[in-house]
Amino acid sequence: MTIVSIHADIKAKWPQGQSSYSPGTPEELAIIGIDLLVKELGTQAAQAFIGQVFEKYPADHTGAQDPSANKIRPANTDR
Repeated sequence: MTIVSIHADIKAKWPQGQSSYSPGTPEELAIIGIDLLVKELGTQAAQAFIGQVFEKYPADHTGAQDPSANKIRPANTDR
């Protein structure tokens, strides 16, 4: 289940070309961002840059949770 949705139109230009993107999920946005970082910085520098984000979170971070999943549901009173 997707908790975060994204509505964006991204246009990127560089000397060798251009691209347009319309990500709808954080995963799609990440792929676009990583692709553009590699184009801009190269593979190793992009990996080092991305590593800075991972340093902010513990290795076992589970991500955003759906708050409705933790609600107590009333017992079924139909008999």
